[in-house]
Amino acid sequence: MKKIVVMMLAAVAFLAPSAMFAAKAKKKVTIEFWTHEDANRQKIEDRYIKEFMESHPNVTVNVTRQSATKIIELVQTAFAAGKGPTMFNLSINDEYPYIMAGRVAPMNYKAAGYKNANDVINAYAPKMLDPVTVNKKVYGLPLELTNWSIFVNKKVFRAAGLDPDKDYPKTWEDMMAVSEKIVKREGNIITRRGYDFRYKYYLENTVPMVEQLGGELISADGKEAIVGKDAWIKVLTYLQQWGPNGKNLGSPTYTAARSAFNKDNGDIAMCSTGLYQEARIKHDNPSFYDSGEWMVVPYPKFKDAKKDVAACYYGHYYMVSSDATKEEQEASWALIGYMLSHGEEYLKEVNIVQPTNALLNSTTYKNLPYSKVFADDMNRGHIVYYGASSTAIQSALGTAVQGVMLQGVTPEAAYNQLKKTVQELIEE
Repeated sequence: MKKIVVMMLAAVAFLAPSAMFAAKAKKKVTIEFWTHEDANRQKIEDRYIKEFMESHPNVTVNVTRQSATKIIELVQTAFAAGKGPTMFNLSINDEYPYIMAGRVAPMNYKAAGYKNANDVINAYAPKMLDPVTVNKKVYGLPLELTNWSIFVNKKVFRAAGLDPDKDYPKTWEDMMAVSEKIVKREGNIITRRGYDFRYKYYLENTVPMVEQLGGELISADGKEAIVGKDAWIKVLTYLQQWGPNGKNLGSPTYTAARSAFNKDNGDIAMCSTGLYQEARIKHDNPSFYDSGEWMVVPYPKFKDAKKDVAACYYGHYYMVSSDATKEEQEASWALIGYMLSHGEEYLKEVNIVQPTNALLNSTTYKNLPYSKVFADDMNRGHIVYYGASSTAIQSALGTAVQGVMLQGVTPEAAYNQLKKTVQELIEE
């Protein structure tokens, strides 16, 4: 009985700010909420939004969903035109420039269910809110914290005469050698890939490869860009060899490996993706999910790596536009607080991790398949680079990688141009 009373009091304590908001706000408020697509997440979030509007009858929430790539472009274009969303979420490296540009409002702590900034920060694992904390004000709350490990289709390995449990790649050199054994082509067209990269996500995936070899994106003092010429050229050479003008193992022109993996069509053996992929496999292809024919293994490193670095982790943070009215901002933070109060359901249904202390220590998290692989890789990694020019730097990295893979640019020329471009960006 005591437990029930405590739980009821906890629920009342959380809902109190939202209820106070409902009592105060008499004006009609419309929230334009923009987010990236996820069929599993949409199901539960549509329910949360419906429940919120029922308890806040003066609030209307309009949701716009686009692909992860498209939503970045959409938000950027809308803010440039002065017509941005009321609330939105993007990867932190794409969002941080909006904080620096003053386009994002600081949290309304009470509306979201907290006392103050310290109360919010203490609820999350160490450093999880660092990217959205500026001058002791918190500007966002994480919908999810994501890092990537390697998903493996065991059947494709066996079809190529490999033992997935013994032959999965531990190094990037292994990754190329294994992929050469798995790849199939019709002429120059690849019909079965061993592995392929997450193109467009170079800060998350390419930069750690460089860091393994002793290079850096930006020096520790923030003054020099693209540090460690040998490391950068080695990684660019590796990608050149990977592409259609090298060993022809993959390319940005093919269907994203992560998207192809779930179909289990025998055309991709491995991809880099996050814990959320498990829920997507279960949704897209339940028989494959239940088959036991997939597994997750650690992020590789080079044989001569100087550092043991895994893929960068990143967060999608809910943020609220500074252009929104006071009432819209308050309503948005109340909605964010309500949705994020369902952390365990997000984890169970969507396999996305909201990095609260409570969730990371829960049996729900620890019992998920391969959660330890992701946890260990996160300990080997670090937060993705974010800064006022992070979106532009991501684009510059893409130009370098696609140049060596698709356009015949030499690694040395790509390195020189990349260093020049990023140096100018950080000096601005």
